Amino acid sequence: MAPSIDLKELQELIQQRSSQGRILVAFAGPPGSGKSTITGELKSALNQEQPEQAMILPMDGFHYDDLYLVPAGLRPRKGAPQTFDVWGFYHILRRLRERQEEFVAVPVFDRDLEIARAGARLIPAKVPVILVEGNYLLLQQEPWSQLRSQFDVAVLLEVPEAVLEKRLTKRWQYYELPSEEIAAKVNKNDLPNGRYVIAESGGEDYRLKSG
Repeated sequence: MAPSIDLKELQELIQQRSSQGRILVAFAGPPGSGKSTITGELKSALNQEQPEQAMILPMDGFHYDDLYLVPAGLRPRKGAPQTFDVWGFYHILRRLRERQEEFVAVPVFDRDLEIARAGARLIPAKVPVILVEGNYLLLQQEPWSQLRSQFDVAVLLEVPEAVLEKRLTKRWQYYELPSEEIAAKVNKNDLPNGRYVIAESGGEDYRLKSG
């Protein structure tokens, strides 16, 4: 099993590694595991030490659009591995690693509208640390397993399932959905996806407890 690490130790590791060039750091974990919160905190800490040191690349920007998911019968499973453009994501990671362009435009998922906005974030070549966050970054099944080669450091978040359920329920309550719809989203989609992430991920360098 990979060793545990805390945020302070991780920040120090990233600062040390990034002094030698750009690094891509993966944060994988189930839905509701705190990936966005943790990467946001880490980005703020790194940029406080050195302005424009870090930016975030969320995997969620690579959701397939409903224009494909609905006719394909995949809309109820939105958020499952088969509902993402894995190869598009892979090639963006490669472009970021190569660092040959002035900037790379990446998509960002708009949760309020349930769509990915193309070119919503520009990542300049001068930024040395890219914090990549997403559920399936460390899946060992093809084609997801191809992503691991693009990460210099990989972190898997550990969260008890009871905490995940509470967080996910609260997330959907924010959108004022009916209670039965919230229960269906959590129990038929989010938690099964989370169990899959926990069971099928591997190759992490460190584990980070969240909650």
